[in-house]
Amino acid sequence: MSTKRLEAITSFIVMDVLEKAHEMERQGIDVIHLEVGEPDFDTPDCVKEAACRALAAGETHYTHSLGLIELREAICQYYFDTYTVNIDPDQIVVSSGTSPAIFMTFAALLERGEEVIISDPHYACYPNFIRFLDGVPVTVPIYEADGFQFHPEAIAEKITDQTRAIFINSPSNPTGNLLSADRMAAIAELPPHIVSDEIYHGLVYEGKEHSILEFTDRAFVLNGFSKLFAMTGLRLGYLIAPKSFIRPIQKLNQNFFISANAMVQRAGVAALTSAGEDTRRMRRIYNQRRRYMIDRVKAMGLGITVEPTGAFYVFANARHISMDSYALAFDILEKARVGVTPGIDFGQGGEGYLRFSYANSMENIATGMDRLEAYLKARA
Repeated sequence: MSTKRLEAITSFIVMDVLEKAHEMERQGIDVIHLEVGEPDFDTPDCVKEAACRALAAGETHYTHSLGLIELREAICQYYFDTYTVNIDPDQIVVSSGTSPAIFMTFAALLERGEEVIISDPHYACYPNFIRFLDGVPVTVPIYEADGFQFHPEAIAEKITDQTRAIFINSPSNPTGNLLSADRMAAIAELPPHIVSDEIYHGLVYEGKEHSILEFTDRAFVLNGFSKLFAMTGLRLGYLIAPKSFIRPIQKLNQNFFISANAMVQRAGVAALTSAGEDTRRMRRIYNQRRRYMIDRVKAMGLGITVEPTGAFYVFANARHISMDSYALAFDILEKARVGVTPGIDFGQGGEGYLRFSYANSMENIATGMDRLEAYLKARA
């Protein structure tokens, strides 16, 4: 029997969909994957070459627990060039992916029973991080008609003496929408610390994303290399935090994770300094897919009130079809052979929605849309 702490963790439903799809594929059934938020592009050559050079040079040992100084300096330069914010390398903790950075952030912030305000819908794993560290997620509804924008006034109403942090994510998973600069600035004025998940920065097709560090230095920034640089399997992320938190977080990293892989950190330097043309090419292609998917999904009668402009997701309203998005997603998988993510994975506010990922080839997206259209016509 596992611990109560583990029993309380909910499944990551998109992985349940993916694993069912893999079972079908092993039976010879062709499945189009529009469920998983993983770039289909190959990792840029400059990144792979840097990793190979580091491996050949014997960089297979522990690094500094904060991460290689060269990588931390490159992150500082990247944030200055992109957002005109000044960061000290000693404010950065490099991690094996962004998930450990989330874990360390809330381990540093939360005592038992303290609260973190999150949006609803939200990235599926956020509440599990908070609960696992004895915190309490407090949800604030966000709505399709408003482009799934976090309202500072609605957040303020949920702040109590127990509120330790406000968690924002822009561009957002699952909605693909961005927080406006005005709202970010207003949120930054609220008393709790701001934790900003910026993992989809760089994948914006209209408008401009903003780092929370443009508005406050009392923030924790989570970022990494998986999405923009197509480096999911290399597992490299980082946390930018106020200096007063760095030593406690460093001790946590030393004890639980030691350091990110040395050769992968070298690959991260190459990504930040040499992969600009690669990311621009990927962004152009993502945008073509985004426009195509939005048009097809709308034509099928699924609801998109405010078009998503970031990440690689379309979050579509299917409430007129079913208010059981879990059952609907698995029915689509079995009958249409298309993997989609049920909105309930992202909180009660996501129920009745479906998330589609356009991190797949245009050919596969077109086939998936054709299959979905036929499924909906047969269901009508």
